[in-house]
Amino acid sequence: MPELTYEFVKSLPKAELHCHLDGSLRIGTIIELARQQNVELPAWDEENLKKVLVPPLTCESLEEYLKPFDITVSVLQTREALERATYELAEDCAAENIRYLEIRFAPILHTQKGLSLVDVVQAVLKGKKRAERDFNIIIGIIICSIRHNNPEESLKAAELTVAFKNKGIVGFDLAGAEDGFPAKHFKEAFSLIINNNINATVHAGEAYGPESIHQALHMVSANRIGHGTRLRESGDLMNYMNDHRIPIEMCITSNVQTKAVDSLLNHPIRFYYDYGLRVTLNTDNRLISDTTLTKEYMIAIENFGFTDKDIIVLIINGFKSAFLNHSEKVQLIHQVLDEMSELGMPIKREYL
Repeated sequence: MPELTYEFVKSLPKAELHCHLDGSLRIGTIIELARQQNVELPAWDEENLKKVLVPPLTCESLEEYLKPFDITVSVLQTREALERATYELAEDCAAENIRYLEIRFAPILHTQKGLSLVDVVQAVLKGKKRAERDFNIIIGIIICSIRHNNPEESLKAAELTVAFKNKGIVGFDLAGAEDGFPAKHFKEAFSLIINNNINATVHAGEAYGPESIHQALHMVSANRIGHGTRLRESGDLMNYMNDHRIPIEMCITSNVQTKAVDSLLNHPIRFYYDYGLRVTLNTDNRLISDTTLTKEYMIAIENFGFTDKDIIVLIINGFKSAFLNHSEKVQLIHQVLDEMSELGMPIKREYL
């Protein structure tokens, strides 16, 4: 049986479903783009800029965690920057054998210097296509709407998602500050998404309780839940999600940073997994959380006792939960199972 070392886990084929483009840039790229665009940075060397961009392991709030995004977004205001950031994120993911990646971003945040919403989406899709050509990776793009912006902007984001359906956009998301901005305020945008048969995911149960998850599921018809750390506060809702196999996009490091959980050891991932929920592992923001998907898997192994069997299930959960058409998904899962078997992982039918 292979030992679950960092290098071995890195070599395993994986899927990532919750990864923000503006939270996952390379620090060196931020500095280069800032110089090209005459954007002022708080530091011009990678070491000191990282200190600004990576918050403490425990922030005061989700809002504090989100502050560094003002810096990353400031250099993502040109087509070239958006294409490059998308391509480099895919390259970084491919380097740890992520075979399926969903990148999410809010187009409205990238229009500060004159780009239209369409310009922004096309630039990201250009980076996606170039990365898929160069690396062994499949990429889906999710368009985010922002909770603390007005609902009309979310409707525009939904219209954009509909326009680019089947052109690389695979889903719609509601992100941003959760407390005080309930999902029910965005029903018009999600109605457009639902009526066009587009997948939806919602950040819920991270900075607010299970009522947020309830609204995501029953008022805007989310197909997946982002984070969901407070789901355990409602047994009925947890059973509903389990019975309906609704995936949870968990991001352990980020959840500790944002105080979605009060400590690493109090993270619910082990409980959710043992209960049978469809748990997936993700980074959230590779730069801001100073993590990789391999690191997140190692945290599950070293802190929560996940075994080789558990890792197989987590990996397959990721691929099962992808916003990918069924035939492609089945083909990809079979490829992944074959690859894991060749690496010595104990593949058994009951794990699926």
